[in-house]
Amino acid sequence: MSEPSELGARAEKLDADDELAGIRARFVLDDVVYLDGNSLGALPAHVPGRIEDVVRRQWGELRIRSWEESGWWTAPERIGDRIAPLVGAAPGQIVVGDSTSVNVFKALVAAVRIAGDGRDEILVDATTFPTDGYIAESAARMTGRTLRPVTPAEVPDALGDRTAAVLLNHVDYRTGRLHDLPSLTAAVRAAGAVSVWDLCHSAGALPVGLDEHGVDLAVGCTYKYLNGGPGSPAYLYVRHGLQDRFDSPLPGWNSHAEPFGMHREFAPASGAMRGRVGTPDILSMLALEAALDVWDGVPVEAVRAKSLALTDFFLECVEAYVPAGRVESVTPGAHAERGSQVALRCADAGQVMKELIARGVVGDFRHPDVLRFGFTPLYVSFADTERAARVLADVLDG
Repeated sequence: MSEPSELGARAEKLDADDELAGIRARFVLDDVVYLDGNSLGALPAHVPGRIEDVVRRQWGELRIRSWEESGWWTAPERIGDRIAPLVGAAPGQIVVGDSTSVNVFKALVAAVRIAGDGRDEILVDATTFPTDGYIAESAARMTGRTLRPVTPAEVPDALGDRTAAVLLNHVDYRTGRLHDLPSLTAAVRAAGAVSVWDLCHSAGALPVGLDEHGVDLAVGCTYKYLNGGPGSPAYLYVRHGLQDRFDSPLPGWNSHAEPFGMHREFAPASGAMRGRVGTPDILSMLALEAALDVWDGVPVEAVRAKSLALTDFFLECVEAYVPAGRVESVTPGAHAERGSQVALRCADAGQVMKELIARGVVGDFRHPDVLRFGFTPLYVSFADTERAARVLADVLDG
């Protein structure tokens, strides 16, 4: 078994060799080990100054003129194109705005409408984040479809002529399990159904390949690995081939072909603008746009490589430091099945996490017994990782 001195020395060496190490300086950080970026990403250091300009000059001085002169009106599509490379999408397919929940609703109802009247069943990830399930149940009732919860592994066998749409999570929010987006998307397509993917726990942590793998629709938040800030707007992806058939259940003046025409009848805009609804939330949207600057020059593949290295190292340190039998990893060991977090089952997880936070290691607790640690490769170091495991062992020993 490795000793603390040995693992500490390895952490120093890994940090010295880390090609992404310099990006840590782009964030506001302190001496806390922050492993909750899968809930809320850290603040990029330049964002406050950028938002001060938005508030004082764009809003304070230009006022209404900023919709045109400061580019407020085009922000949803412009920022969508900034996110596109991070999820493997060509420009013109992503619009930013609304919450993840609202975008799940738009995508799922639109998927059912695309599938047509002959298909009366919606498959939903039975292990999904609760809100996705609530939205799916409501969408099924509203569209007169039957909702069928299945695990991602059960999807291929559950697909059939009745399947209209399939809503899946790319990474399980509790366990960190990475689901097989390429093969599941291909199975959905072969069955004639429409795929809808939730990317909240994968975008910004690993390659997604929306275009490459033929995903139909996708949604995601921006306040986790994309570091957009608390409540920052979500995004909606509609692949080019479906955009003229995307019939939003929430048509608004912003998604009208002539938004300032104030016509009584709705005529949908072309392209990604069909995913818009009402007036964009400009302050949080422009904070997100500024935050995305930290990705300049950063390849997602390098982020994925470091993510796997960090989680591997954490699991090794936990095994070395933590008393035997005290915790159990529920995160898959295989790289192809792992996102960018480690979830440890622990009998008194809630109290353990409180003590960890008090000692400067911030993760989170998921009911009933899961300690969840998120590894954001842009700012988490290997020294952070070793320290987190060492403090965890101290807490459990105590």
